[in-house]
Amino acid sequence: MSSLNELWDGNAPTIRGKTAIIGAGKSDVGRVPGKSVLALAAQAASAALSDAGIGRDAIDGVLASASFASPFHRFSVAFSEYFGLAPTFSNTLQVSGATAATMFNLAAAAISGGLARTILIVGSDSLYSGLTPDFALRAMSEGRDQQYEMPFGIPVANTFAMTAHRHMKEFGTTSEQLAKVAVIHREHARLTPGAQMTTPITVEDVLNSGWVTTPYHKLDCSLISDGAAAFVVTSADRAKAIGKSVPVYILGAGECYTHEHIFYMPSLTTTGAVQSSAGAYAMAKCSAPDIDVAGVYDCFTGTVIMILEDLGFCPKGEGGRFVDDGAITHGGAIPCNTHGGLLSFAHPGMPGSLFHFHEVVQQLRGCCGSRQVQGAELGLVHSLGAGFATNATTILGTEATL
Repeated sequence: MSSLNELWDGNAPTIRGKTAIIGAGKSDVGRVPGKSVLALAAQAASAALSDAGIGRDAIDGVLASASFASPFHRFSVAFSEYFGLAPTFSNTLQVSGATAATMFNLAAAAISGGLARTILIVGSDSLYSGLTPDFALRAMSEGRDQQYEMPFGIPVANTFAMTAHRHMKEFGTTSEQLAKVAVIHREHARLTPGAQMTTPITVEDVLNSGWVTTPYHKLDCSLISDGAAAFVVTSADRAKAIGKSVPVYILGAGECYTHEHIFYMPSLTTTGAVQSSAGAYAMAKCSAPDIDVAGVYDCFTGTVIMILEDLGFCPKGEGGRFVDDGAITHGGAIPCNTHGGLLSFAHPGMPGSLFHFHEVVQQLRGCCGSRQVQGAELGLVHSLGAGFATNATTILGTEATL
């Protein structure tokens, strides 16, 4: 991947600064009985349009993530019908947890390439009340290979557990350091209105919460939730002309897909986030130390530690100590998941990382109240999934960073 810096050397076409997020909205999260997946999506989309100050007639593109509880083959089309849209650009994406960032990357590319003018991004699912916990876990696992992994008892949670085990063996990462990730995220959620889990927890609480799959205890694992989030993306020029909220610009994007099966993962302790973030940094013309606030996919506590390293926020093997030193909370080197993340805010499946985007957008707008990261101008969101098989990075910035 050494050619990434050559690719974004200033001579090649780029999406840097050509598009902006002008609207962001989210639904109720947690357990939301009585609302279908489409109804949750409509709630979030209505909030995003209101935030942007535009009507449905301004939308000519829709990008959606797939849903487990409402498995329409063409979710973007089903949603458009439900919401009263007739877009001329539409697609439903499914690259597991990385889907969120890929939707922003694709939206920026589609608008820059003239395929649409204003795109609505939406993700919604109802894993909590739309499916039983067992069926929710089965839905997220059974999409994996039916021949080589599932018959031998390797659902998706076990693949992430393998990587954590290896990281602990190679670098001395401890269960206490994993637990510290959950504790910090819970403190962030306590400052976030509407978060699913806000009861304070300690490292001891995490370690005593019972095993799920070693080395992960229950509180090391993300939530099961209902919820939706939506965003309006348009060209930078139109953002200034039609948007009523402060625009947040898409500055860089990168993706990397390293394997489908865990036994083909090139390294159990280094992920495709190295490559995806390298492309995003090069395009955005910045580096890890420049980032003010981050949203890092946190399906498990160990995932955060590994990805912090691969994104360049700390050296490989130092993630556990980095977290233990308070680097990922307010006042630290890189405040991370300041809304509480998948571990404490909500995790409705593929839409989960859209809440990372919602938080970073709000942070860059400076409207997060008591959890605001002062002076935040550059934000990064990294989405991943399928045992680190899929990785996507998006860098966002204020007008001052253009």
